[in-house]
Amino acid sequence: MQKLIAIINVVAWAGFWAFGYIALTSDDLTDSQLVVAAILAFAGLVTGVLAYMKLVRSSEASGYAKGSNQLDAEARNRAQQEWEK
Repeated sequence: MQKLIAIINVVAWAGFWAFGYIALTSDDLTDSQLVVAAILAFAGLVTGVLAYMKLVRSSEASGYAKGSNQLDAEARNRAQQEWEK
């Protein structure tokens, strides 16, 4: 499943960059073609970000990547109580 999500991520970012470049630099597009290119670029952006976040979460959960350094609730409350002193 991870490989499929990684492939989706790569394809989505490639679509974002390709269609975004077309939408921004092409001079001879009609308005409808420009809108379609912009929509496809936006869809690639959203899909790429979501797939990337899914990959990050699953790699942290599996132990492949180091988790974020966020404090748990108990440690956060203890630090806030010490800060108030």
